[in-house]
Amino acid sequence: MKIATGLITSKVLAIFVGPSGMALAGNLKNFMTSVESIATLGFQNGIVKYVVEHKENEAEFKKIISTVFISLLTVSLLLSGILFGFSSYFTQSVLDNSAQYTIVFKVLALVLPWYATTAFLNLVLNGLGKYRSVIYINIIGNIVGLLFAVAAIWYFKTLGALLSIIIPPALLFFVVFYYINKDFPFFATISRHAFDFQVIKNMSSYSLMALVSTVFGSLVFLAIRKHIIAVLGIEQAGYWEAITRISNYYLLFISTMLTVYFFPKLAFSKSKKATKNVFWSYYYGILPLFVLGLIVLFFLRFFVIQLFFTKAFMPVSELFFWQLLGDVFKAASLILGYQFFARKLTIAFIATEIFSLLMMYTFCHFFITAFGIQGVVMAHALTYFIYWIILVIYFRKSLF
Repeated sequence: MKIATGLITSKVLAIFVGPSGMALAGNLKNFMTSVESIATLGFQNGIVKYVVEHKENEAEFKKIISTVFISLLTVSLLLSGILFGFSSYFTQSVLDNSAQYTIVFKVLALVLPWYATTAFLNLVLNGLGKYRSVIYINIIGNIVGLLFAVAAIWYFKTLGALLSIIIPPALLFFVVFYYINKDFPFFATISRHAFDFQVIKNMSSYSLMALVSTVFGSLVFLAIRKHIIAVLGIEQAGYWEAITRISNYYLLFISTMLTVYFFPKLAFSKSKKATKNVFWSYYYGILPLFVLGLIVLFFLRFFVIQLFFTKAFMPVSELFFWQLLGDVFKAASLILGYQFFARKLTIAFIATEIFSLLMMYTFCHFFITAFGIQGVVMAHALTYFIYWIILVIYFRKSLF
C-alpha cells in the first residue's frame, strides 16, 4: 500500500510541479525526518523493546508510558516554538529562500505535537503486539496521505505538495488514538508522578544511534541537494530526488524483511555460528533475488520513468546504473548494520555511520564538479562499496 500510494503521489508531483517542485519536496522530507527523530528523541526502537518487556507489569508499563510521553510532548512543544519563531530562517535554509513557503513551517509548528504523539502511540501498539491494528493504521494513513496529496497538489501545486508531507501524519492521531484506547485508557495511564529518569537512561543508547543516523543523515542529504541546486540547478536536484524515490520503494522490501524477520533472528542468536547462519541465509536467499530484480529494472528504466513520472524526467535514465549498483552494496551492508542494533554496539555504529555520511558528502562535492548530476549516484555507489567492506572486516569473525 505504501509503495502504491507513493508511486501515485510521485506521478501527480511529476505532472503538476515537475523536477523543481520534486526537489523542494525532497528537501522538506529530509528536514522532516530530522525533526521527527528529534521530537521522538530517537526512542523508536527503545519504546518497542521496553513496552514488550513490561506490558504485563502495570506499574512499570505506566512508568514507561508516562515518562516517554511527557518527554516527547515537552520536546515537541519546544521544537514547535522554535519552528514558528524562526519560520523565515528555516524557509531560507531548507526551501532555497522561497519566501512564499514560510507558511509551511508555521503549519509544521502547529501539527508537530500531534505528529510526535501519533508516532509514539503507533510504537506502543507495536510493542503491545497489536500488529493488525498497526497494519490498519498504516493503510488508513497511506490512503489519507494520498487523497490529501492529490487534492493539495491539484489546487496549490508546489505549496500543496509541501503541505501534504506534514499534515496527513498529524491527522492520523485520531485513528491511532481510537485503536489504542480499545486496549487501555491512554490518558488515564499518564501520570507525572510516574515519571522516571531511569527510563530515559535505559533508552539512551537506542536514542543516540537513531538520532545520529536519522538527524545527521537527513541533514547531510539536505546539504547535498542544496549543493546540487547551487551548482547544477534545481531541475537536476529534482532528477536525483526522482531516482531516490524509486530506490526507496524497492529498498522497502529489503528493509521490511530485515526488520520483521532477520533482525529478531540476529537479536536471539547466542553464538557466532547462529549469527553466521543468519547472515548467509540472507546473502544466499534474498540478495541474489534482489540483484536479479534490479537488473530487470535497469532494462525497463525508460518504461518505469514514463509510467511513474513524465517525459520531463527522462534524464533520470542516466542515473540508474550507479544508483542500482550502490543499492546492491547498500542491501549487502544492511544485514551487517542490523548487528549493531542486535548487540547494542553503540560506539561502533556511530563511528561507521558518521564516517559513511562524511564519505558521501565529500565524494559528492568532488564528483559533482567532475561528472555533473551523475557524480551524486557515483558517490552513492562508492560510499556503500567502502561501507560494506568496512562492515565485512568488522564482523569478519561472525561472517567467516
